[in-house]
Amino acid sequence: MILVTGASGFLGRHLVRLLSAQGHTVRALYHSNPPADDMINLPRVSWQRYDLLDIYDVEAAMQGVTDLYHCAAVVSFHPQDKERMLHFNVESTANIVNQAIEQGIRKLAYISSIASLGRSEGSKEITEEEQWEESKYNSVYSYSKHSAELEVWRGQAEGLDAVIVNPAVILGESHQWDDGSARLMKVAYQEFPFYTTGINGWVDVQDVASITYQLMQSPVSGERFILCEGNHSYQHIFTRMANALGKKPPRIKATWWMTELVWRWEMLKHRITGKKITITKETARTAQKQNFYNNTKLSAYLPHFAYTPIQHTIERMAKAYLAHKS
Repeated sequence: MILVTGASGFLGRHLVRLLSAQGHTVRALYHSNPPADDMINLPRVSWQRYDLLDIYDVEAAMQGVTDLYHCAAVVSFHPQDKERMLHFNVESTANIVNQAIEQGIRKLAYISSIASLGRSEGSKEITEEEQWEESKYNSVYSYSKHSAELEVWRGQAEGLDAVIVNPAVILGESHQWDDGSARLMKVAYQEFPFYTTGINGWVDVQDVASITYQLMQSPVSGERFILCEGNHSYQHIFTRMANALGKKPPRIKATWWMTELVWRWEMLKHRITGKKITITKETARTAQKQNFYNNTKLSAYLPHFAYTPIQHTIERMAKAYLAHKS
């Protein structure tokens, strides 16, 4: 039996589909977002609602489980979600690790993020050996994933076989185009005219699911891996998205002072109207930062794996988004 937390989420859905297609029996957990209709009747998949902050729920969920994929996380860059995100991302992982040790789970895969590696001044290339540094560029989400990783390393020290993956910004088809990175396609469709000079790592959601599965099937333990097809500018990504959708690409450069002004205006508007913030201080600064990630470590462990070119990912996303719009 394989357990997947956060199974109804963006990555979780793709991972559950892959595990089902590979013939595995899956216990798919969700909390607030039930599975979409196209996921409910997958072969050998049982959907169950559990609270990962309840140790008794976690204990029950792990009965009879051999392999565990921990995808569940709160992902937000909104100030009002700070405490909830810190609490859930760290405590749920601690509960998972504790029960995995107690129940003798064969192996744990923790889905972390490149955010957990931290972002410092300058634009040096970031590897898996990166040590956490306090920086104004680190988001609360970054800190929560870094702290959750420490729980996994603690479990490893106590005898748990575990592997950590650190995906870059994940792109791919979604059933919720208003959330996460899938929303970028919606922004491109609306012909948002501005672009920033920031650079980040990007990766296909299907590649993340495939790599994580292959690492779980391998003897690899006690390692973490950056999952990144390549480092691309936000302008490059938005231009490719707009072209794939048949829309106008962004054409006005948003300077640092412009994005600093925008997030302050968004914060003021939120305080006056209560409306959700569209651009936060963290997202504004991330969009201007140039981050470069080294993806070579994985090739030493999975030498035959080849990343999906991000252009192909974007074309697939655009096709799915246009079908959704119609």
